[in-house]
Amino acid sequence: MAVVQKVDEKSDTDIADAVVLETKSDGSSEAAPSWTVAEEAAIRRKLDWQLVPTVTILYLLCFLDRINIGNARIQGMQEDLDLYGYRFNIATSIFYIVYLTVEVPSNIILKHVGPRFYLPGLVVGFGAVSVATAFVRNFDQLCAVRALLGIFEGGTMPGLSFFLSSFYKREELYFRIGIFVSAASIAGAFGGLLAAGLSQIPEWGAAGSRLHTWRNIFFFEGLLTVIVALAAPIFLPQSPETSKYLNDRQRWIAAERLRLENKAQANEKVQAHHIKRALLNINNYICAAGFFAINVTVQGLSVFMPTLLRDLGWQSLTAQYYTVPVYVAASLVAIGVGFISDKTRMRGLYLALFTFLGITGFAMLRWGSGNQLKYAAVYLCAVGAFPGGPGFLSWGLNNTAGPAVRAVSGGWIVTLGTMGGILAVWAYLPDDGPSFPIGHTINLAAQIFVLFLSIFGIFYCLWENKLRARGGRNDRLVGLTEEQKADLGHMHPDFRYIA
Repeated sequence: MAVVQKVDEKSDTDIADAVVLETKSDGSSEAAPSWTVAEEAAIRRKLDWQLVPTVTILYLLCFLDRINIGNARIQGMQEDLDLYGYRFNIATSIFYIVYLTVEVPSNIILKHVGPRFYLPGLVVGFGAVSVATAFVRNFDQLCAVRALLGIFEGGTMPGLSFFLSSFYKREELYFRIGIFVSAASIAGAFGGLLAAGLSQIPEWGAAGSRLHTWRNIFFFEGLLTVIVALAAPIFLPQSPETSKYLNDRQRWIAAERLRLENKAQANEKVQAHHIKRALLNINNYICAAGFFAINVTVQGLSVFMPTLLRDLGWQSLTAQYYTVPVYVAASLVAIGVGFISDKTRMRGLYLALFTFLGITGFAMLRWGSGNQLKYAAVYLCAVGAFPGGPGFLSWGLNNTAGPAVRAVSGGWIVTLGTMGGILAVWAYLPDDGPSFPIGHTINLAAQIFVLFLSIFGIFYCLWENKLRARGGRNDRLVGLTEEQKADLGHMHPDFRYIA
C-alpha cells in the first residue's frame, strides 16, 4: 500500500521541521489535501530534469563570461590593452561594484515579472557584453564593458537561486543549488580548456576589427551564451503551476506542497514589510558574512588561478590546462556536500568542516615551497572553499519564509557577499608575485573566519529553536489576526531554523 502524506492546515505534523503555522479560525479548516510519497518523488524527479540542467548551464555561462578575463589576461590582453600596475585589478573591481548594486532590485523585478523570460534576458545581456569585449581597444573601454557585464550578471545568481526555491522545499534546496553553483567550478575547468583552444584560432575578421588569441575567447564564449539563452525559455516554466513536464494533478501538488510549507501564496508581491523583515533577519547576515569570506577565495581563485599557476613556472597554455582538474574536483565535492547536507538537514557542520581543507591549503601556499606542493595546495583551497557558496546561500534561504521575503533575502545575501569579490581582486597584486604572501594570508584569514562563523550560526539556530520550543517567542502572536500570524514567516514562533 502506498504511503499517503496528509497535510492539515491546523497541524502540519507530517512535515518534519517544516514551517508549521497554526491557522485556527472559528474551529474550521480547509479540506486536507493528500498525495502519496511516490507522487511527490515523481514530481521532484520531473522538475529536476526540467530545471536543474537548464539553470546549471545558464550559470555556467554566467561564470564563464565573468572569469574569462583571467584566461584572456595571460593570452595577450594585458600587453594589448596596457593593463600594467593595478589596471587589471581596477577593471575587475568595477564589475563587482556594479554587480552588488543590482542584485536586490533585480530580484524584486523578478518576483513581479516572473522568471521565464527575465532570467534568460539577463543571460542574453551578458553574452552580448562578452562579444563586445572582443572589440575593446583600451583600458577605458574595458572598464565600461565590465560595468555593463556587472549590470546583467548581478541579478543572475540570486535570481536563479530564488527561482529554484520557488519549486523545492527547504530540505531539497541545497543539493539543487549546489549543482548549479558548482557550474562555477565547471566553468573554471571548461573555461581553461576553451580558452586554450579558442586562443589558437588564426587571426580573422574585417580590417580594423581583427580578432585573435584573447579576443577570440570573449567573442566565441559570448556568442555561445547568447544562443543558449535564447533557447532557455523553452525549458523554464513561470511557476510550478505552468510546468509542461507535469500533468494537472502534479502541477497542483507541486504548488500546494510549497504553499503548505511556507504558509504563503507564491504570487504574493514584495511589499515594504517584506523588505524590512529580510533586512532584519540575523541569519541573512550570518550567511552573507560567510558568503563574503567564501567569495574572497572562490572569486580570487577563479580570476587569478591561471596567473598563479603561470607564476609557478608553467607556460600560458600549460597553466590553462592545469586549472581543469582542480575545478573538476571542486565541482564534484560541492555537489556531494549538497546532497549529504540535504539528507541530514544540516548546513553549518559541513561548512565548518570543509574550512580545514582551505586553511591547510592556504597555509601551504603561504609558507610551503616547491611547485608540486603548491599545486596540491591549490586543490585543497578549491575543494575546501567551493562548497561554501551554495552552502551559505541555501542556509539563508532555508531560514527565511515567504516567497517575497525570500526573494529579497537571496538578493541581499549575494549583494553583501559579493563585496568579497572586490577584496579578492585586490588580494593578489602584481608587486606581490610570484609567491603572493599577502594574497594567501588574506585567504587564510577568510577561511578561519568562515570556521568561526559557521560554528556561531549553528549555535544561534539551535538556541533560537529551543527558545521558541519553550514559548519564548509566543508574544509575537499577541493581538494579531489569523492573516497577520500567517504572514509572520520565519518570525512565527512555530518556525524552526535549519542548523
